Amino acid sequence: MAMVDRLNPEGLRYAQAVAETKSFSAAARAYGVTQPALSNGIAKLEERLGGKLFERSPRGVTQTAFGARILPLIDRALAALDAVTAEARRLTEPGERKIRMGLSPLIGSHLAARSFSVVRDLPVPRDLVLREANMRDLREGLIAGELDVILIPAVAAMPRFEHRVVDVEPIVVVSPETGEDTPLELSDAVREQFILVPDTCGLTTFTTQLFRSRELPLRTYQGEAAGYQVLEDWTRLGLGSALVPRSKLSSPDVPHRVLVDEGREVQISFEAVWSADSPLAADLTRLADGLAAAR
Repeated sequence: MAMVDRLNPEGLRYAQAVAETKSFSAAARAYGVTQPALSNGIAKLEERLGGKLFERSPRGVTQTAFGARILPLIDRALAALDAVTAEARRLTEPGERKIRMGLSPLIGSHLAARSFSVVRDLPVPRDLVLREANMRDLREGLIAGELDVILIPAVAAMPRFEHRVVDVEPIVVVSPETGEDTPLELSDAVREQFILVPDTCGLTTFTTQLFRSRELPLRTYQGEAAGYQVLEDWTRLGLGSALVPRSKLSSPDVPHRVLVDEGREVQISFEAVWSADSPLAADLTRLADGLAAAR
């Protein structure tokens, strides 16, 4: 019988995210998976439960009567599952002194250095262990309890986690030598062809969201660069332009212009994300507050 099949925690988390965001696409972005993968996971969950949890309509996603009864149980089940992991860590690592921090490759070295300074000033000084990874791995590591806090660009929601914006950076346009020092208006940037990087660090998501939010077309180069240095190299070859945070320029001498939107600097925000249920929650909150205050 379907009801006795084991439930996949991943499917439960997908359903929880859809219930909170009221959107399959937003829930998929929150977990760094494709929308078809998330929809398939929820469909399998609904098959095992024997009823539909959600209805989709032009007005958005709503819970069915069945879903309204089941989803609160899913919330409690996941909270209990997360509590098992947190308590096991607390019991097996009672003298743990380190904070495990995950970083998106888009995070500037200045923010990592600032993190070490803040951690040294905690009431109980701790060691800071860094791990750089793509956005999906960072989210999964945080959910699994393998990371205590992650620093990522604020481009996708992570339901049920604590968030704090800890840094903002101006976005600059790297382009072939033009001799221009004046800022580039976003409305004029539609004439540029932009080289993108794989959508793993958050930069491509930020870029596409920026143009979409202003209902502007985004012209892109057919190829894809592997990293920020390659972006600079390819702009020098005349293949296109690139958008990057200013800290990712290899040198201040790299030809670039500040991107502005109606005269105001376009900025990318970075946030600290952690679980309120973490045994280190108090210190993680102090860490995030310290980073934000030093911004």
